[in-house]
Amino acid sequence: MDALQNISILLELAVTLLGLLIWLQKKKSYGAFIFLTFLLYMVYDISRHWALAIPEALLRIVFAVASLSILIAVWKLYKTD
Repeated sequence: MDALQNISILLELAVTLLGLLIWLQKKKSYGAFIFLTFLLYMVYDISRHWALAIPEALLRIVFAVASLSILIAVWKLYKTD
């Protein structure tokens, strides 16, 4: 199961980097929200996987911000022509 979690975190890293490239190279604002979302997902997953001492209340906020961020990204994608 650890291998699957590690693969998942690496996939999140790939999406994070692609979001950054979309934002900086393609100049698409939704890339910033994709970048933020998956960066926060990585923080959340890494903190759980390696049992970091991050308070549960803070992790809930991190997850909520990530969810809001991807909602904004998808809304911006929906609105593009």
